[in-house]
Amino acid sequence: MQAIGLIETRGLTPALEALDAMCKAANVRLVDFKRVGSGLVTVIIEGDVASVAAAVEAGIAAYQKTGGQLVSSNVIPRPHPDLARMLI
Repeated sequence: MQAIGLIETRGLTPALEALDAMCKAANVRLVDFKRVGSGLVTVIIEGDVASVAAAVEAGIAAYQKTGGQLVSSNVIPRPHPDLARMLI
């Protein structure tokens, strides 16, 4: 793993829309799909840095189709192994 990408939305439908767009936009792999609580859903992907960055940008653009709310997004290039174990 060279990078981790995260998108957090309020609602399941916007998260699924973002995940679909991310997987179609770049060569990334779904790591986890977490329901945090209070309607928050976090999608975690991994892949090379450029692919993850492109996928997160596609996910940010796609969630808007559902009228949902984007809470947060982030790309972590070259994460520390302890961080990667914590997320997976």
